[in-house]
Amino acid sequence: MKYIIILISCLITFGCQDVIEVDLPTEEPRLVIDALIRLEDMDNPSVLVQIKASLTSSFFEEVMPAQLQEITLTNKESGAILTLVESVPDTGVYENEWDLEELTQGELELKVEYDGQSYLAKTKFVPTVPLDSLEQGTTTLFGDDETEVIITFTDDGDREDYYLFDFDFGEYLVSEDEFYQGKRFQFSFFYDSNLEDERLVTISILGIDQDFFNYMNQLIQQSGADNGPFSTPATTVRGNIINVTGTAEKDNFALGYFAICQAYSDTLLIKK
Repeated sequence: MKYIIILISCLITFGCQDVIEVDLPTEEPRLVIDALIRLEDMDNPSVLVQIKASLTSSFFEEVMPAQLQEITLTNKESGAILTLVESVPDTGVYENEWDLEELTQGELELKVEYDGQSYLAKTKFVPTVPLDSLEQGTTTLFGDDETEVIITFTDDGDREDYYLFDFDFGEYLVSEDEFYQGKRFQFSFFYDSNLEDERLVTISILGIDQDFFNYMNQLIQQSGADNGPFSTPATTVRGNIINVTGTAEKDNFALGYFAICQAYSDTLLIKK
C-alpha cells in the first residue's frame, strides 16, 4: 500500500499522464476457520457454539463465506458428537447448542469437510482468572494521542497460565505467568489513537494453552496495530487446523485456530 501512495504522489507532483499498473500478490483462496470458542457464562448448562468459515481473497476483494459440506465437534472422552449448521444461508456462520460439560471435559476434536478435503484440529478447554479491576490511566508513551487503561488480575498459583487479552477494536495482547505466578499483576495497555469521550470499551481475559499463545504471538507481531491479528497476515501463520485428506495435501492447510477458552469480560467508560 505504501508503494501505491508514493506512485500517486509522483503523479500529482509531475503531472504525468501515463497509466501505471501495480502488480499485487495473488494466490488461490484458502479456507479460514475461526473456531475460537469463548465460554463466559459457566453457570449456563448449555452453550451456543459458533464457528465461522470463510475464504481468503486477493487485495481489494471481498472476503467470501465458505460453504462447508460438514462441520462437527466430537468429545473424544464421552463420544458425543455435535453437528453445526449454517442457520442463516450464505453467511459462513455454523452453530448449534451443546452441553457445557461436553466442551469443558476431555479432548475435543473439530472436523471440517470442504471442497473434497478433510480438515482436523484438537484442543482442550483452558480456564482463566477474572479481572480484578479496570481503570483509565493518565500516562502516555509518545505524545498526547494514546489512551492508557490499567488492568489488574490475580494469577492462579496452582498451574502455569497463558493469557490472551482482547482490548476491543481488533487489539490483542498475550502474556504468560512465568514472572508473576500466583501473584496479583498489574499492567498498562495503550490505545494508539484517541478514543472519543464517553466511549465504552470491552476488555476480556481468556485462558489459552502454550501452543495458542505461540500462534497468537506470531500473528500479533505480523499483523501490526493497523489490521488486527485476525486479518490476513503478511506471512501465512499455521494454526492447529490441518488437512488430513492425504500426504499430497499437506500444504493445503486451513488458516485459523481451534480453541475453547474460559473468558471474563468487563467494560470501561473512557473519560476525557
